Amino acid sequence: MQFINRTQEMQWLHTVSGSNEPALVVVWGRRRVGKSRLLAEWCRKVGGAYWVADESSSPIQRRYLAEELGRVIPGFEAVTYPDWSALLDRLSADARTRNWRGPLVIDEFPYLVSGAPEVPSVLQRWIDREKREGGLQLVLSGSSQRMMMDTILRADAPLYGRADRLFRLEPLSPGFVHQVIKTSQPQSVLDFFTCWGGVPRYWELAQPFGTHYRDAVDELLLSPHGVLHDEVNRLLHLELPTAVPLRPILDAIGLGAHRISEIAGRLQTPATSLSRGLKQLHDLGYLQRELPFGEDPKRSKKALYRLADPFVRLWFRAVAPHRGTLQTASKAVRLQLLDRAWTGLRAQAWEELCRRAVPLLSLNKREWLPPARFWAAGHSEWDLVSTALDGERVLLGECKSLSRPARREDLQKIVRSVTAKTVPPVAVAARREFVLFVPELADDPGPIPPGFTVVDGRQIFSALAKA
Repeated sequence: MQFINRTQEMQWLHTVSGSNEPALVVVWGRRRVGKSRLLAEWCRKVGGAYWVADESSSPIQRRYLAEELGRVIPGFEAVTYPDWSALLDRLSADARTRNWRGPLVIDEFPYLVSGAPEVPSVLQRWIDREKREGGLQLVLSGSSQRMMMDTILRADAPLYGRADRLFRLEPLSPGFVHQVIKTSQPQSVLDFFTCWGGVPRYWELAQPFGTHYRDAVDELLLSPHGVLHDEVNRLLHLELPTAVPLRPILDAIGLGAHRISEIAGRLQTPATSLSRGLKQLHDLGYLQRELPFGEDPKRSKKALYRLADPFVRLWFRAVAPHRGTLQTASKAVRLQLLDRAWTGLRAQAWEELCRRAVPLLSLNKREWLPPARFWAAGHSEWDLVSTALDGERVLLGECKSLSRPARREDLQKIVRSVTAKTVPPVAVAARREFVLFVPELADDPGPIPPGFTVVDGRQIFSALAKA
């Protein structure tokens, strides 16, 4: 797959290499999000050295790194280095002689540390010296987010405070899906995002199927021979330390338990024992903690926990509960299992996309703050609530992931359901603006009632492409 988007991230990296100043840059993010591809492309453009650590022994790791450095510093690989200090000292001397400032990228840094725990302390001394003497630019990258935090971001870590720039790489924007499936038709873009989220690796695997998302999901995910059939287990296992013991929490949430009390009930464990696991899964990007609009994040006890990634949601709905059945099921049966879960998965993906787009849309010529869902006892639920930046208005949104273009009768039905709702307390005395979000509009959707605005998928995905 071609290198898509990442324009802002690449510009950010170019400011590092363009400065010629010594620096420690830390890049991290979940697996499959495209860190390695981004850093490799950058190194290729600026003449840097890109090396990927693995789980081999320290002598072998030094041998491999020396081979890579030999590409930019001829002869560097001809020496056997007895320890990491010797390799780094020689690197400093040779780089200075050749006026090479890097960058040197060490990808999968946690693997290096797991086999050589002394490396962070050795790097600490080396980095301090390089900064004093105007030396190299070093980039440390890793997918094991827990270990990246433990070795670099924690206050007691050897490298804490040494990083000049910290960057967490996020998934690709859904506004670029059209470049993969070769159509900007909103229904197809939404279907694709519902399956694969913003993960470049999954986009790459699904690209040959184009808009035929059901065939892609069946062959890549549902089939027991599919390359992604065991993906979530693999991701949890690759975390350092392994996140496999946290899998039951994800299962419970995938089965529909969202409150801590509900999750604890499914697992038959005290709710007080879940806090640490929930936080770890949140930090790793598997969970999102959702609060009703207007709630204080520090005090509210109304939090819901949801699977954060569309692909992970799909896996826990269509694969995890049916592993036995999928081993021998026909394609028709596998697709039936997908179809049972599809409506809910698509609706959740559409709501999330609409909420992400609202601050970028300038609806009704106003700027809006990031929205949230709203729910409370005695009140109607709202898919989306936001306040204008000037504080003068409240936006109340209804998101409907209709699989066909919304016709006049569809919009009328949505308007009736919206007007029958009770408004959130924050909107009782406020000037309200109602917005209906649908993936696609029919050619003649009819007049829109006063006070209502309709936003379609083209507007949503166009806005998200600019994020």
